[in-house]
Amino acid sequence: MENKNTISFSDPEIRQIFLEWWENLDESRGKRAELRHCHNINEVAFTPSFHSLRIKLSRFRINQEALAAIAGVLSHVKSNDTNSSLPAQMAIPKLGSKKAAVSDLRFRRLLTIEDRNELFITMIRIVRLLDERVNIFDLAKSIYFWNKRTKKRLAYKYYENIPVEKKK
Repeated sequence: MENKNTISFSDPEIRQIFLEWWENLDESRGKRAELRHCHNINEVAFTPSFHSLRIKLSRFRINQEALAAIAGVLSHVKSNDTNSSLPAQMAIPKLGSKKAAVSDLRFRRLLTIEDRNELFITMIRIVRLLDERVNIFDLAKSIYFWNKRTKKRLAYKYYENIPVEKKK
């Protein structure tokens, strides 16, 4: 099979592969648990579930380290919420709160991350702060293409949606 250039998270075929793989984690709770117990992306790379996803994407040129990070983080997501983007989800307050689900300080720390393992750990924490309800496609895209452009996109969307504190 011929490799396509790279993966695009707007490609319906790619989205379907990720969605089916992620939904399969619900049917095989042992696979989800195995991924959830991984402490870093190297451990994720040693799981059959990661390789299942990697093989499904084998006709695309992929960054396997980024894919391992995505697989590990997605195992912590229980509900796919495609109604808004990841940064909007981080900015919008939880029910009954007036503050962003992910604080401004935590968000700014996220934007300073360069190391993929640190990103892996931080994104798991963010998924937990969002009650494990996240847009899996935007999350995967953000992790996969973690660079200055992605960070800038996240910042614009986060600050567009963050509640404005009213001064007394």
